[in-house]
Amino acid sequence: MVDRLAPRGGPTIARITITDIAREAGLSKGAVSYALNGQPGVSEATRRRVREIADRLGWHPSQAARSLSSSRAEAIGLVLGRPPRLLALEPFYMEFISGIESVISRCGTALLLHVAEKADGECETYRRWWAQRRVDGVIVVDLTAGDERVPLIRDLQIPAVFVGVPTSHPDEPQRVGGNVCVRTDDGVAMRDAILYLARLGHRRIARVAGAPRYLHIAARDEAFVTTAAECGLGDVRVVQTDYSGEAGARATRQLLSAPEPPTAIVFDNDIMAVASLGVAAELGFDVPGDLSLLAWDDSPLCEITHPALSAMHRDVAALGAVAATSLLHHIAGGSEEVSAVAATSLIVRGSTGRARM
Repeated sequence: MVDRLAPRGGPTIARITITDIAREAGLSKGAVSYALNGQPGVSEATRRRVREIADRLGWHPSQAARSLSSSRAEAIGLVLGRPPRLLALEPFYMEFISGIESVISRCGTALLLHVAEKADGECETYRRWWAQRRVDGVIVVDLTAGDERVPLIRDLQIPAVFVGVPTSHPDEPQRVGGNVCVRTDDGVAMRDAILYLARLGHRRIARVAGAPRYLHIAARDEAFVTTAAECGLGDVRVVQTDYSGEAGARATRQLLSAPEPPTAIVFDNDIMAVASLGVAAELGFDVPGDLSLLAWDDSPLCEITHPALSAMHRDVAALGAVAATSLLHHIAGGSEEVSAVAATSLIVRGSTGRARM
């Protein structure tokens, strides 16, 4: 029997079923099912013929049937605890999600995305998803010290991958139920950034940062202060923001309006660094003659500004792909607790130069 989908006011659309393939092939529905699902009981020649007929007729497996037969949702979840307006402008998560999709789209797995501005909203989403069997596992980002999501995921026994745990925090979060950490080298990268600027002769270096509650930002904070002290830099300032372009512009204006403004500023994302270029020009600072600017993550935005922005580069799409691959492996029963590290490298462009003495 052919299912019919009849949208209101539209034409009737036939949905090809196993029954249609069986009729075309002159086989039983059971034999067709064996052939399409790779089960024993039919010859290889029959299997090939059935697949050819299925392709010709335009048959696709029912996602609902697959979920019921495998007791899986065929979906993974990602909860982002950021205001929706920031996500629309933030290149990081768009690239991160594209990396996830590059992996899961090949195996028919869906991504369930939820934006929650409050921490309790994130936890409630995990509880609801798991109770309703909406997801087979989750990718967890933006970890914090004492993160309440970690014990919740442990108690619910949700397969999970934790992304963004700094290499300098080996015990956070603790491994739970075979879950995997995809670590980032934020502390090492910040050290490289400060050493680079110090070698250019900069003695007054400032940083426009994200919220220190996040583990990866705390790692950058620690490395920034420690490396500056090692280099003998006496004047280092940090302005905390919400990552938005508006906040980056305000922080830049605040720093450049000081009696002794910095000669170099490091930004925790590229949106804020791009916004700072306009403020510097407005206040009469030449980039890089008077002021060097260094961004983070290095999205395509960094290459289309004038001058192009130097940046600490990380392949964010690859980070998403690694997270998705690790989670699918874990869901499938992989036992090894591999901890991957996403490396960051310095890309020098036109926004950084030697400090004027």
